[in-house]
Amino acid sequence: MELSVSLDTICRIIVRARELEAQVPSTDPDETDEEVADADDAYAVLVDEDNQAVEAEVLSLLEDLADDQIAEVLALAWVGRGTYDASEWDDALEAASDPDAESPTDQLLEMPLLAACLDAGLAAFDLSCEGVGQID
Repeated sequence: MELSVSLDTICRIIVRARELEAQVPSTDPDETDEEVADADDAYAVLVDEDNQAVEAEVLSLLEDLADDQIAEVLALAWVGRGTYDASEWDDALEAASDPDAESPTDQLLEMPLLAACLDAGLAAFDLSCEGVGQID
């Protein structure tokens, strides 16, 4: 299996998806984000549920991919999630490319633990993000 989407791009999606998954809502529904941020600046980014910047970046990364590349990312996430085995890559890719299915981008954005699924999908093919994008 050879991916047309670069490993660097997949790893960037993983990093941003982890940031997205780390954001949690504030514990007091009546408290504004500014009040929470003022009270505890060290954790402000985590409770900033109205901060759409990370989600917008993940969406932008996905929308910049060609149709076949976004299908690869979705199929990779499915392999990592266990929906398909690595030996069923062609089936996963075919299902991810189905024009009648929900948008691959929407499926990825709605997937719980997207970062972990992509990470596990890479591992299923003996790939990893270790050292990707780092300056030596």
